[in-house]
Amino acid sequence: MIRSLFRSLAAAALLSLALPSAAEITLEWDDMIPEGWPPPELFEGINIDELQDDDPEAIEFFAKIEQLWDEAPVVESLDGKRVRLPGYAIPLEGDSRSVTSFLLVPYFGACIHVPPPPRNQTVLVNMAEGKTARIRHAFFTVWVTGTMSVETSETDLALTGYTITADKVVPYEPEDGN
Repeated sequence: MIRSLFRSLAAAALLSLALPSAAEITLEWDDMIPEGWPPPELFEGINIDELQDDDPEAIEFFAKIEQLWDEAPVVESLDGKRVRLPGYAIPLEGDSRSVTSFLLVPYFGACIHVPPPPRNQTVLVNMAEGKTARIRHAFFTVWVTGTMSVETSETDLALTGYTITADKVVPYEPEDGN
């Protein structure tokens, strides 16, 4: 009986090695925003083009936006998923040859030249143990592949709503048909 149990366990272990890993999901940035966010009523009665920086209405509006961005909801179902996501990399930790941590954002200039995107549009990428990424310069465009966690982190540059533990970072190349 013990031998047959041992054989069953050994067969299960070998079978699990032969099975492919969890399916990889190629995400678009909109996939990380829950439906109905941001609330459209936030922008009712506001003409952003007419607001002046020192206008009290503008100051109040942008304070609301900042709070909304910091509290932006995330898509909980992405937690633990193996994902592939393109974006602009902003190095946080590393040197001129390799990076171990960076922010991934959906548009050029985010976090440095303009205010950071909402937390559900800002991803902290930490390289898997023993791995590094080659980020040639700030805002280098990359594809990041790894396991996504839905968790809030705060860096010197932005608040994030997601973290990817990356095992692969490659320069961005558009996919066929895009």
